[in-house]
Amino acid sequence: MKNELQELRRSAVVSTFGPGSVVDFRAGGGAVSGIVAGLEEWDRSFPRAGLANEQVIRETRLQRKLGVRGFRTPPVILERTPDGQPDSRRLVAVRFPKWLQCPRCDVIKPERRWKNDPGKAYRYCPKCTENAHGNNKVFVIPVRFVMACKHGHVDEFPWDWWVGHEPECWVAKRENTDRHPGLVLKSKGPGLAGLILSCRECGAQRSMDGIFSQQTWKSGPRCRGRRPWLANGDENCGREQYAVQRGASNLYFPVIESALSIPPWSDTLQEDLGDLWSDLTNLDDPSRLEEYIDQGLRNPFIRARLQSVLGEHDMSPAELAEAIRARLRSYEQLRTDDLRPAEYRQFVTEPHRGRTLDNEFEIRRETVPEGIDPWVSRVVRAVRLREVRAIKGFTRIIPPGDPDSPEVAPLSKAPLDWLPAIEVRGEGIFLALNEERLSRWENRQDVIARVSECEARHQADWKERYGEGAKPPQAITPRYMLCHTLAHALMRQLTLECGYSSASLRERIYAATGEEKMAGILIYTATPDADGTLGGLERQGKGERMARILHRAISAIEWCSSDPLCITDMMSAITSYSRSVCHACCLAPETSCETFNCFLDRGLLIGDGTGNGLGFFEDMLRRE
Repeated sequence: MKNELQELRRSAVVSTFGPGSVVDFRAGGGAVSGIVAGLEEWDRSFPRAGLANEQVIRETRLQRKLGVRGFRTPPVILERTPDGQPDSRRLVAVRFPKWLQCPRCDVIKPERRWKNDPGKAYRYCPKCTENAHGNNKVFVIPVRFVMACKHGHVDEFPWDWWVGHEPECWVAKRENTDRHPGLVLKSKGPGLAGLILSCRECGAQRSMDGIFSQQTWKSGPRCRGRRPWLANGDENCGREQYAVQRGASNLYFPVIESALSIPPWSDTLQEDLGDLWSDLTNLDDPSRLEEYIDQGLRNPFIRARLQSVLGEHDMSPAELAEAIRARLRSYEQLRTDDLRPAEYRQFVTEPHRGRTLDNEFEIRRETVPEGIDPWVSRVVRAVRLREVRAIKGFTRIIPPGDPDSPEVAPLSKAPLDWLPAIEVRGEGIFLALNEERLSRWENRQDVIARVSECEARHQADWKERYGEGAKPPQAITPRYMLCHTLAHALMRQLTLECGYSSASLRERIYAATGEEKMAGILIYTATPDADGTLGGLERQGKGERMARILHRAISAIEWCSSDPLCITDMMSAITSYSRSVCHACCLAPETSCETFNCFLDRGLLIGDGTGNGLGFFEDMLRRE
């Protein structure tokens, strides 16, 4: 994606810099901060609107889960339009925050009170520029602090309220802040206590100490429901708000849903049919599907598309009709609350004979090496994978827990029948744990007690956040924490074995109890660039290579450079619901982890040092 100020990677627009996020740009040498506009701007700036646009992708299972008809990839501009002119289309970012500060005189005031050049996004201080004899403009910069609430709203920091003007100060009585004479924010010492805000008119001043304290804002201004990324999209709120730094990581947490393309959904039939799919699957009488297809072949407007699909898939009209009906039958049986059981079955179930080659999903099952067969029941090399990642909203202040929570802020004013998404292709390695051994291990009282402490903290925080009757969407079980921590250990080891950067590897955890038990992990390199398409990762799943890698991964976390603090649970953050982990042993880049480095415990893998069998892989260490 490109605009007047900066280029962004497509993958970043569906994650870090999605609609509602704050992005820092450079414009003619000046710093500009803006908030990325909502999805309505995609339709306005990059027609055709909605799913009629040519940059559309589909993933049936994910569409059904999110209640949309398709996905659009972040738009890109052309070097030249068909008529040879420069492409003037751009996505929009709305200036935020609007309060700007001069780095020389330390004055802060709204952007309309600063000097500007017509058509330029930057602003500059006229007085400091004049004192510099006009050789170089003294550009003003966005202020450091903004306000946010847990329901996604953002607003300007209440500078006048914070400084506490004297009663007779005319600035305090003036409602039009566009004519604000400006305050002064000057650093006179270390830390926030040395950062002093003062009024030039009445002399009132106050340090910024305590600005991030939750107690400070309990009696402060309430949230005004501002949603600047949506045109005229403000709403009533009145909840407690928090001060955050403009570039803080907790100002924007994208809510991402993803799915692997697996048979039978990974064939390209629906994608090749495009808009015709909706026409053919919404007929009044599906039994007459062949008749509708024959009529379509006589229609000059859609004949070429139908003929192309029939030729590409080597089908007759009757075979196409039956393929559509079979897809619709599978669609009715599709489980949308959790897409992972179907993916897990694809990895652990033997393929049917005569299965056709799939262009999006190709796996090769390996014989489990003798050295790891007591712990691992299945090793699968994923030679070809396609993943679709869609952003459905975002949260602020607290990472998303439940994707359907009311705290998830929308990307558009009204629900649309599409969402932004990217498709990425890569490769990977899948491991399934020995279910019999795992069942015995997860029923140990010491294992249950250790995990229960993390789960209790998680449940308590969830109830505090959503109310006493609320329950997290997923219970944290021993097998989940085991699989999750094992995935982190393997990712760290694989970066050494096959040369991929740690940020290019991702995890996908399959862990569930009940009727459909799952205990597996997929480490894969689904990245938008060339990383992960050269076979360097999936080859590590061959034969004895996988056994060596697993042994090295477990051995590498047996000792941590932060021990004994780490193994005795003195390093992990309470809010991560983890135990015995730190950056020196198990934590991974947050782009690689599904849960922002939560729910980890290397003690479940290698034990707590007492040799009592707490660790699932303790016997592996003893054999060495």
